[in-house]
Amino acid sequence: MFSAEAMSNFLIALEVMGLGMLSIFVVMAVLILIVTVLTRLNIGGKKKNQDNS
Repeated sequence: MFSAEAMSNFLIALEVMGLGMLSIFVVMAVLILIVTVLTRLNIGGKKKNQDNS
């Protein structure tokens, strides 16, 4: 149904698409990690409101 050249191009396109999706997920994971670390370290300067009554 498809020629060998068309199938080869299709597989190359799948590889490129897979790498692009992988890079998106890696960037999202890094951003989530950075936000989590900044939240834990309280970099924003605001103190949590704790009632000790």
